[in-house]
Amino acid sequence: MSHHFFPMISRMRYINRWGLMRNTRLENIQEHSHMVAVLAHALAVIENEKFGGHVDPGGVAVAALYHDASEILTGDMPTPIKYDNPAIQSAYKEVETVAEQKLLSMLPSDLRPAYQEVITPTDPHVQALVKAADKLSAYLKCVEELKAGNTEFKKAKEQTFRALNTAPIPALTYFMDHFLDGFELSLDELN
Repeated sequence: MSHHFFPMISRMRYINRWGLMRNTRLENIQEHSHMVAVLAHALAVIENEKFGGHVDPGGVAVAALYHDASEILTGDMPTPIKYDNPAIQSAYKEVETVAEQKLLSMLPSDLRPAYQEVITPTDPHVQALVKAADKLSAYLKCVEELKAGNTEFKKAKEQTFRALNTAPIPALTYFMDHFLDGFELSLDELN
């Protein structure tokens, strides 16, 4: 019997983000998920090393890799629509849950438990770190677009920065204080 989970996961590269915005460079959910995994891993490491945490950075990174996997089946719903009102948000969450279960059903039954926890993590701390990394990745996309002269992302950058500053995660604050400015620099300035 053939299983289709991994072929479906490979299709993440076909789902573009920021559908309502003019982009200087398109971003798909596969590359976004990679960046979220890098950032989530960093937040977990910072939490452990700087704040006495005991989180598994690898587990957080893997959860981040799969955090938007349901969008293979649902597409990417733009944030202003997804969070516009509670009814839409609730309905979308239900659709997302169905899509996650559909993806899991594409695995052999004995592998599903291992993937269940990364596609739908139950640890609230892992969820919080992935969510913070997701928001951080969105902010960095805004920075990238503005550096390219695309003022379409000005308001999104401001809103996302405010949201990042309301997240009570010390590792996120540390990351922002020590690493965020570098994303505004050119390659020559980074060297």
